[in-house]
Amino acid sequence: MSISNYFDNLINQAVEEKIKDIYLLPINENYVVREHTGMDILNHDCINYDKATKLINYCKYIAGMSISERRRPQIGSFEFVSNQKKFFLRFSSVGNYKNHETMVIRIIYSLDDETINYDDENQFHRLKELADQNGMIIFAGKTGSGKTTSIYHLANAMSRNKLIMSIEDPVEIIDTNFLQLQVNESADMGYDELIKVGLRSRPDVFIIGEIRDANTAKSAIRASLSGHLVLTTIHARNIDGVINRLSQLGCDYDDLFNCLNAVVFQKLSIKNQKELSVNMDIRNDFKDLKERIIGNGKAIIE
Repeated sequence: MSISNYFDNLINQAVEEKIKDIYLLPINENYVVREHTGMDILNHDCINYDKATKLINYCKYIAGMSISERRRPQIGSFEFVSNQKKFFLRFSSVGNYKNHETMVIRIIYSLDDETINYDDENQFHRLKELADQNGMIIFAGKTGSGKTTSIYHLANAMSRNKLIMSIEDPVEIIDTNFLQLQVNESADMGYDELIKVGLRSRPDVFIIGEIRDANTAKSAIRASLSGHLVLTTIHARNIDGVINRLSQLGCDYDDLFNCLNAVVFQKLSIKNQKELSVNMDIRNDFKDLKERIIGNGKAIIE
């Protein structure tokens, strides 16, 4: 079987099984092909070094990456067609200490392919009611807990009569109903810069992929205070941790109190040992926020 046919079969099978990521990892003198199902990481295949090298080079070629560069990190992308449907593939490679490359292939699905189950559907209905107001709704939870998928489903429920703009690093879900922008730091197009550009387009809803630093946090708050609904994510262990993180980033108490619409913490659970389900903890009452923050925006939450 040719390398191109092996690649096509690998991606077609992954798409059928809704695989999120494919890993090409060196182990001793061979490579193992692993797949992330959303619930677990499973071994798919074991191939020899020569075949793995050819496969990685083929991926780099179609993704517009440098084949000769084997140590430094690289990223690339490719549009793959499976059963007359288009899927966006994102490639990332880097060499280990032995100069053996590893590669991750992320499969980006459209919103129609990104189904999500909730332990309590009333939780999502409550979110939709909260989203009718302006302000900021922040999602937190472990990596892979469905934060971005929830945001997109929430925004999609409002898309018929609203202009929705997403700013992400990188784009995680494809939705042709939205104006989707991608962060490109090398071109001076970071979150802060793109939010400023986005405000000129006067969208009704902003999707900001992740609040990572003070500039992004303050830009997101400005956008929400100027009459937009902002949907975003942040890394935190619980709902109180969200407030703590924003305080650490120097966000002003009054601005936080005036812009926060709701904070959502998501957890994944497994139903029937097969299906993933999402549980939401939603808070939209922040009357005690001032008691949690003291002087210069520093939080007292542990």
